[in-house]
Amino acid sequence: MQVALLGGSFNPPHVGHLMAASYVHATQGVDQVWLMPSWQHPFGKQMEDFEHRVAMCEAMCRETSGWLRTTRIESEPGLTGRTVDTLELLVARHPDVRWSIIIGSDILRDLPHWKDFHRIQEMSRVLVLYRAGYPAPDTVGPPLAEVSSTEIRELLARGKEPSDLVPSGVLAHARAAGLYGLGRAR
Repeated sequence: MQVALLGGSFNPPHVGHLMAASYVHATQGVDQVWLMPSWQHPFGKQMEDFEHRVAMCEAMCRETSGWLRTTRIESEPGLTGRTVDTLELLVARHPDVRWSIIIGSDILRDLPHWKDFHRIQEMSRVLVLYRAGYPAPDTVGPPLAEVSSTEIRELLARGKEPSDLVPSGVLAHARAAGLYGLGRAR
């Protein structure tokens, strides 16, 4: 089996994540794409509670036909949010899986700060998707949708609900849980 991992804060998950996962599933020969929400951000970024971010990812997965899943692997004791450590644990637990890691071309500038990126490349195929505004060699696919979780949080802070940028199930969970300043559903 071939599984591609799409990691991130998913704070909140949005259509850009869904489009990236769909593209990889449709074109890169993977059986499943697993969303991998960060337990804690390795560079100290503030995030909503892990359980809520997992629930929002799971809501997005329900809008697919089963090829998109959510893994809670980063909540395992001893993991610190470093991709290499998470991948080593996954490889040990699932020796029959061939792994790919999905990153956007905007992340390439951060790779010097990643722990043991060469080990990640040894354990997985690294798929770099082109993110508009971040040209890079060896990217796959067309530009990803120009949407970010930061932009979505800013819209929500201004009282605008980004229903065209966030899957309906994700917004429903965020609203029910009172996340990002959204009122509870009536």
